[in-house]
Amino acid sequence: MTKTKVIVVGAGVAGPVLAIFLKTKGYDPILYERLPGPGEGGLSLMLQPNGLRVLSLIPGLLEQIPGHSPDRMIHCSSMDGKEDILVDNDISPDTMREPFGFPLIGVRRADFQRLLIDTAEKHGIEIKWGHQAIEFEQSEDAVEVTFANGIKDTASFVVGCDGLHSNTRIALFGKEKADFTGLVQFGGLSPTPPVLQGKFVNNYGNGRHMVSYPVAEDKHSWAITTREAESKEDWKAQHVEQQNEIRRGPLSEWGFGAGDLVKTGQNIVKYGLYDRPELKSWFKGRIVLLGDAAHPTSPHLGQGANQAFEDIYHIMRLLKKYNPSAGQPSTELLSQVFIDYQDLRLPRTSELVRRARQQGEARVVEGINACRVRDEKIRIGSQDDAARLVYYELLTGPFKNSEL
Repeated sequence: MTKTKVIVVGAGVAGPVLAIFLKTKGYDPILYERLPGPGEGGLSLMLQPNGLRVLSLIPGLLEQIPGHSPDRMIHCSSMDGKEDILVDNDISPDTMREPFGFPLIGVRRADFQRLLIDTAEKHGIEIKWGHQAIEFEQSEDAVEVTFANGIKDTASFVVGCDGLHSNTRIALFGKEKADFTGLVQFGGLSPTPPVLQGKFVNNYGNGRHMVSYPVAEDKHSWAITTREAESKEDWKAQHVEQQNEIRRGPLSEWGFGAGDLVKTGQNIVKYGLYDRPELKSWFKGRIVLLGDAAHPTSPHLGQGANQAFEDIYHIMRLLKKYNPSAGQPSTELLSQVFIDYQDLRLPRTSELVRRARQQGEARVVEGINACRVRDEKIRIGSQDDAARLVYYELLTGPFKNSEL
């Protein structure tokens, strides 16, 4: 019997993981990616227990993740020459495993993507690089995808995992206006200074915030959020002169190791943060969106990739429920899968997108008095039982016992 072919658009982080799950459940996925090969785009990401819980369903994958787990989470404030530790929590692997079953793991995005690509290829999944999907034509039982290079391919259904600038999303719902949030980020990778060894740090200043965490034994990834004039939403590294300006600028004097990271930053990137309208639906016919293509978010909760993995778990669970044989599904069957998927995931991800936006606004305030109020909220908030419960519920998803 011919296996059900699925086109997965996008070979970043979500696409390869979805393709591996589809392959192991009896489908015939093929990955199409617009870039010519695995990219260096993006700096790093923090894999959290809810995301790792999904990845643990792929045998042997967790043991190969090329990252590093922090031991302590520190929130600190550096203003007017005064340095103050607001929160200092134990987040070592053993401590995190006790309630959640999994640690936190910081990874360079490029290294993690390569692992996922290698794993997909070992599962016999074909990846076609340099193919930008531009048109989707649906029929009663298939979708024909046309790529910018003129090549066409047909599959039973299509999943758009093509990220923030999703062509699949545009094809389904039109081009939306992206609104600049007023916040700009720049960041890089740096040798880990001794003071930051094993530490995941949120450093707060006047009109700025830095997050930094280990991605290797001797390397930290960092990103600074500030309020600046509008900056383009791309990840190209700054010119050498611009990077040197950042390294020598006032941020190089920042306390708690933040300045050391800035001074030694490599391949520093700068990009604006933008909001997009919330979609009311994630699918049309036989085409569905997943991850950032469905619910693009600002990075302030560090949940982007982790939520994409939750999407993957639920879409696979629902495919198993409604199409246990992995046979050729009718449009009606796919609609049932996609409706259940979006009804479950849309409210959760919309709430997280809102919380991420609020977190960014709350972190980057200007004026010493406003900053002191912010710092006190952070200090008190770490003891808030309701906030702890929300955090616990977030990291214990998306399942207790897998239904896959």
